[in-house]
Amino acid sequence: MTTQNPSLRQLHLNAFLMSTGHHEASWRLPESDPHAGTKVEHYQQLARTAERGKLDSIFFADSPVLFGEVGRRPAGKLEPTVLLTAIAGATERIGLIATASTTYNEPFNLARRFASVDWASGGRAGWNVVTTAGPDAARNFGVDDQPAHAVRYERAAEFIEVAQKLWDSWQEDAVLADKAEGVWGDADRIRTVDHEGKHFKVRGPLNVPRSPQGHPLIVQAGSSEDGKGLAAKYADAVFTAHQTLADAQEFYRDLKSRTTAAGRDPESIKILPGIVPVIGATEEEALELERELDRLIKPEYARIQLARTLRVDPEDLPLDRQLPDNLPSEDEIEGAKSRYTLIVQLARREQLTVRQLIGRLGGGRGHRTFTGTPVQVADAIQEWFDGGAADGFNIMPPVLPSGLEAFVDQVVPILQERGLFRTEYAGKTLREHYGLARPGNRYADAAVPGLAGIG
Repeated sequence: MTTQNPSLRQLHLNAFLMSTGHHEASWRLPESDPHAGTKVEHYQQLARTAERGKLDSIFFADSPVLFGEVGRRPAGKLEPTVLLTAIAGATERIGLIATASTTYNEPFNLARRFASVDWASGGRAGWNVVTTAGPDAARNFGVDDQPAHAVRYERAAEFIEVAQKLWDSWQEDAVLADKAEGVWGDADRIRTVDHEGKHFKVRGPLNVPRSPQGHPLIVQAGSSEDGKGLAAKYADAVFTAHQTLADAQEFYRDLKSRTTAAGRDPESIKILPGIVPVIGATEEEALELERELDRLIKPEYARIQLARTLRVDPEDLPLDRQLPDNLPSEDEIEGAKSRYTLIVQLARREQLTVRQLIGRLGGGRGHRTFTGTPVQVADAIQEWFDGGAADGFNIMPPVLPSGLEAFVDQVVPILQERGLFRTEYAGKTLREHYGLARPGNRYADAAVPGLAGIG
């Protein structure tokens, strides 16, 4: 058992919230509410639980498409930035991160939306940047197929640049609110951004004053080569998936090195692998919960989703045989490259049948699942943290709300006793939780005219 913190570093913990939990069969448990995914009060309570545990943030994934087989698990979900505003009023400190696509949005709208959430929450907003893979999403926007992988990431980089310019289009002191003189704002302290690039042409300024954090936190979740390149340049935090300590260490070293090469302090990017903690008072109790969940998986649905991920027909995946040898190469995969590679490597490395692979993916879709007592879960977290594999973790409870409650009430106190995690929030903003500086305004000292000087 690990009991000491050998460094002054402390963990950063994010709670990844998904309807009844991350295990695909969680909704079938007697205590689960199959309609929880559309109940605002469900997520408000989860956020308050995470805040009680002093976690850095909560996070919602999203995609502009109906995801997966509706027979398999709850598929409908609320638009996450709208949900965050409802949660903001029910909490005080917890960070609020939502996913939004750079492929099927425009920079002005998203910059405004996240600046608004930052204001609504008092500086707790974060944006998880995704490029959105798959032809189904493309067809929802009048496109026959998704743009190429490299093009999506090229667009994403320019998208973030434009958003950050828009967030900087108001100076900190642009709002005067001078009642005596009858002057609300100084037009010379607000400027257009006049961006013209390959993918976007945006004049600006934003119609929202610079928000409490200056820039909402930027999170990135792709682990492909293009994804790591984007993260090294722009991300404040990275959500990633790894099955082994060695793979996580290699990713950690690589991304920190890329961040340094991009001219940034490697400590300014927080790497948070996902972990699905199945927690029991005893190891046998935890294993029984895992077995119960796995017994509730419907393999006929799960095989369809696995086939879609691997770009093969379901008939090519007999349940009691290993994956076929003639799978597409990674170079042939245009979407979710890193997750495809992780799943194939897991199946090959452990010689899993399709049925066994479905069981391994049922809890976290490729993220690491760890089953054990609170002390064993804390040990697993500390091993990767001390071993140079993580700055913290993206906690993915298999069942909600009970899995989050177990983590907050049973695992967090152990991490606090070891000096690995805060006992109180030190600040009020999400950037303060992650120990990140508030970015300066790129236009603060620029010799350019404000709106008053533009005809």
